[in-house]
Amino acid sequence: MILANYINDLLYRYDCVIVPDFGGFVTNKIGSQLDKNTHVFYPPTKQITFNNHLKHNDGLLANYIASSENISFEKASTAISLSVIKWQNELQSKSVEIKNLGVLSLNEEKQIVFEPNNVANYLTESFGFSSLESSIIKRHKEQVKPLIPVVKDEQKKGIPAFIKYAATAAILLTLGFAGYNGYQQNHQKEVLANQEKALEKKIQSATFVISNPLPTINLKVVKEVQKPYHIIAGAFQFPENAEKKVKELKRKGFNAQIIGVNKWGLTQVSYNSFTNKNKAINNLYKIQDTVSKDAWLLILK
Repeated sequence: MILANYINDLLYRYDCVIVPDFGGFVTNKIGSQLDKNTHVFYPPTKQITFNNHLKHNDGLLANYIASSENISFEKASTAISLSVIKWQNELQSKSVEIKNLGVLSLNEEKQIVFEPNNVANYLTESFGFSSLESSIIKRHKEQVKPLIPVVKDEQKKGIPAFIKYAATAAILLTLGFAGYNGYQQNHQKEVLANQEKALEKKIQSATFVISNPLPTINLKVVKEVQKPYHIIAGAFQFPENAEKKVKELKRKGFNAQIIGVNKWGLTQVSYNSFTNKNKAINNLYKIQDTVSKDAWLLILK
């Protein structure tokens, strides 16, 4: 079993994939970018980072392997542990390359350093998009010549008399046309004003008053805030057991709820739900430390 293949599959659908007792691969969406040195445009993508503090088993990776390989959850967890032990042993002497994800190595403080591989784009919205190289735009520095030639003073002195007369006649015609046009506009304004007055009289004669008008009703519409990050408390075969679990958690102060049925037909119950991923992860750690280590994070988008 190649563990990297399953991590790659899950990163297309989830923002965080935790490898128990090792660390978590976290993605952050970034927009399209331009490399000014190479003049290449890159489409939006998911930037991958590694967090070695995310070690709690949230069940996501093990459940996916179990369903894909048609094995039990325990066997899937054992296979993950063996792969983790192999990675940890290899890191003591060399770097470990994880297919399509990047390279892991140890620094001088024996901490894991992750160098991502930017070949794979895990953002499904950018499926089919590739990088685009733009040609360099060359700008000419030559002085722009005016379209209308400049007439020098020496040339102005030699203008023939008939051109002066023609210019004078053109100016007089223009003024005459402008005066006529102004007369036409004033006449149209008077006609429109008379029409507006007549229309106002008709509207006033047709106006009536309602003695008992209907009361005004103000409706306040509350927009439902979507909370895609859910901390799972358990999944139940019978819905009545899920409802009992919700009541139990609410008595303990949690904002528990039933969030639906998963692909195995089990009704899922959450401790809390959040709109912010970081708040959800922090609350998950708190619940795992104080309530149940089996709690895990489910992302529904």
